[in-house]
Amino acid sequence: MKVLPLAAESLGTRSMATYVQVGQTGILIDPGTTLAPSRFGLPPAEEEWEALRRANDRISGYAARAELVFVSHYHEDHFRSDPASYAGRTVLAKDPRRMVTGLQVRRAAALWKALEPHARLQAADGWERREAGLALSVSSPLAHGVEGSPLGYVVALTVVDAAERERFVFAGDLQGPMSPVTAAWVIRQRPTLLYVSGPPSYIEHELGPSPIERGIENLVRIMDATECRVIMDHHALRDARFESRFARLWETGRVVTAAGYLGVEAAPLESRRGALWARARKPPARAGSPHAIMVAKPRRIAKGGDLE
Repeated sequence: MKVLPLAAESLGTRSMATYVQVGQTGILIDPGTTLAPSRFGLPPAEEEWEALRRANDRISGYAARAELVFVSHYHEDHFRSDPASYAGRTVLAKDPRRMVTGLQVRRAAALWKALEPHARLQAADGWERREAGLALSVSSPLAHGVEGSPLGYVVALTVVDAAERERFVFAGDLQGPMSPVTAAWVIRQRPTLLYVSGPPSYIEHELGPSPIERGIENLVRIMDATECRVIMDHHALRDARFESRFARLWETGRVVTAAGYLGVEAAPLESRRGALWARARKPPARAGSPHAIMVAKPRRIAKGGDLE
């Protein structure tokens, strides 16, 4: 089994886009990527726009190889609206009529309508497929963070490579997981490799420390029960303190970022946005200089990821 993160916070954008290859079957997971429209009161820096361009290029390249596309939920950093990325493929997407809330209701309906003429659509919730050497199964809806979260529910994907005895669980926006119900589900899947969004400590001032600590504890419990390796990224990497805040997890030697899994240096650009803008600002031109004229660049609009 080959697992390849395509875009992630540690690679510079809001995303968990991933490509999985088992034998001749290619699976594209959550093929979306965005930038936070505002962080620290600042819009995206130029380095973030460049990272977004590269991420979209990678996702498009691997979309062309995929037989199956999986969409865990309808936050904008987890799917694309463009039918070209799904055309001619089987698309497993969160059931738009079941446990979908807020703006996700409208996004889900729009995506399904756009894809119906182009792809083989299947409601993912509880779906299973087994064939020689490969088994795929999708969870029932799981909480996006804590139980009862206004952010709604996601579905998680388990990919089993029987020949290699590998079990990959893509747990999306489970945020730790912070829910003990979700942690129990993950343990039942017996992953050898787990990809999960870490606890959202970047908003710890709003949530309080208890949910964040619970997410850490649950992930430790999962590792103790399954002896799995873990890729932890996404929400956790939005915190400028992520290295120290999650030191207990990194120090196990079994938890890495998406960048670490790929063997490259982490570049969590969103958490560094203030420094990026500080570096980009040039000193004022000298008085009387004929070039002392500010020229405004066209403003690009970044959509958010999981605010609604």
